[in-house]
Amino acid sequence: MFEQAIRAPIIPFPRIGEPRHTGMNEEIDLLDDILDSGRLTAFFQPIVDFRSQFYIAFEGLIRGPQDTALHMPQALFEAAERHGRRKMLERACRETIFRSFARLKLPGKLFINSSLDCLDDELFQNGGTSDLLYQIGLGPNRIVIELTENQRIKDFPNIHQVLSQYRKQGYQIAIDDLGEGFANLRMWSEVKPDYVKIDRHFIDGIAEDSLKHHFVKAMLNLAESCSAKIIAEGIENAADCLMVRDMGITLGQGFLIARPASAPKTLPSERLINIIKQRGIVVFPSTHPPTGTITVSSLTRPVEPVSPYSFNDEIYRRFESDPELMSMPVVDQGTPLGLINRHEMIDSMARPFHRELFGRKPCTQFMDPMPLCIDQDATVQDAALIVSRSARHHIYDGFIVTRHGEYLGIGSAHDLMGMITEMQIQAARYANPLTQLPGNVPINEHIERLLERRIGFQACYFDIDHFKPFNDAFGYRKGDDVIVMLAQTLTEIVNPLVDFCGHIGGDDFMVLFQSEDWESRCRDALSCFDQRISDVVEVSQLAKLNDENGFFAENRRGQMVFYALPTLSIGAVPVGPDCFESHREISAAAAEAKKNAKRTQGSSLFIERRMTKP
Repeated sequence: MFEQAIRAPIIPFPRIGEPRHTGMNEEIDLLDDILDSGRLTAFFQPIVDFRSQFYIAFEGLIRGPQDTALHMPQALFEAAERHGRRKMLERACRETIFRSFARLKLPGKLFINSSLDCLDDELFQNGGTSDLLYQIGLGPNRIVIELTENQRIKDFPNIHQVLSQYRKQGYQIAIDDLGEGFANLRMWSEVKPDYVKIDRHFIDGIAEDSLKHHFVKAMLNLAESCSAKIIAEGIENAADCLMVRDMGITLGQGFLIARPASAPKTLPSERLINIIKQRGIVVFPSTHPPTGTITVSSLTRPVEPVSPYSFNDEIYRRFESDPELMSMPVVDQGTPLGLINRHEMIDSMARPFHRELFGRKPCTQFMDPMPLCIDQDATVQDAALIVSRSARHHIYDGFIVTRHGEYLGIGSAHDLMGMITEMQIQAARYANPLTQLPGNVPINEHIERLLERRIGFQACYFDIDHFKPFNDAFGYRKGDDVIVMLAQTLTEIVNPLVDFCGHIGGDDFMVLFQSEDWESRCRDALSCFDQRISDVVEVSQLAKLNDENGFFAENRRGQMVFYALPTLSIGAVPVGPDCFESHREISAAAAEAKKNAKRTQGSSLFIERRMTKP
């Protein structure tokens, strides 16, 4: 929340700003005077519904007398806690807020803050407050009790009983500052609130922070599973507001919505409505693939080990009966001693008279006494690094997997490399490792979001001309420089809030424009690319190839051919509602438009004007 409101912290915390010094006697006299004379002022901050664009509720806040040390709520409640008047203060705050809310005839519900240990106030719990509400024209069904306690709760059965009485009277329950303390999730599961407020920490900057985006998305999923309504607190700018809206959160509160006021407006401002009604969708922060941490345990093959006293004949027969077994672990009372390589043993035993000579001797004769051992909890990335830095024969032998130093199984370097490769491919689908731009999966997901919302956009396919011969002539490092240069150019010309920029792979990029001036942005990209390509390729390098405007390179037939410097082709497909059904159709249409663009010499933009399905 933006400010402390009707809360009584159990554990004191540093003050935001030190008030003028007030002696203890002066402080308690001032506090008693405030309570006796009712020198409290109610402030209200609205909660907006993004769907209806109306205020559906107001949160009641409180102020002490102006120009006193107890004007701000934090100082006021700290003083009440010090002098044992917290319950009296909360009771006075409730009455002040109730009467002001009724007098102002504010619409919707009223959120009233209460600490958990003040819920047992007899006046509040036993219907006295309900009588006051009816006298001033309010009903308990319009009141939401917002629990502000942040300490750990041990007596949940008692909390259940107290809240049950309030619910029977018609009150609803909300939990404040979700994510602020350790007890909040437990409280959520136990209390089963009607509303859950997400702490402003997770909302502030959510438009650019993928981790906050994931946290809030998880909270939203939890809320949907238990029929609770989520309220996003701390909305201070349009970007965060639109991000919250597009995530599916319907209720918001914060300075962008409206600041607290003693006589608040009952309708949202025109500026806020214009923000909420923006038709486009925002671009979610870049995310990484949901692979999690994969450990060596997933690669472990449980092979029955042999003891160091086993004969070579026994090992030979094991290898013969299992063609897939490449190494045999030698273990003594759980401790791994070594590995026997399949090919070395079979080759040796196949020599004349070797089986007769060595068949009845201990298998340690063929054992590598210094095997590679890796703990099961090591990540596959760490394991791959260990294998790559070890002796070459470990790549063929594999490694022993241990658990707390004891034998667990064996692992194959082949399986390890396969797993690493699969993870790299999966990661590339989400984020290109060279440019760090979103890959194919996020591109397709964003297209589907646009189609689902029936929002018009422009799908633009960017491709570098003559890239392969350039790569062959100047080397892959220069080729990478050109790709990175194009990625930087695209990120500069797009509006990151509404335009999605992705890297399909290689020299192919996709931009999904919602900006109305998308065509001029594309032409800016063409101009920037043509200007910057000469910075990537020094003139001296071109001079060595006998032409400052291009270069010679072999074509697919092995012939030396002159190529101009790389240029940029853009194929654009306007996508209107109901023109396409899936990202596959749009990708195919954009690829076709890109081919048409490449038919024009030099950097060019081709716009597919036909709006029919391909």
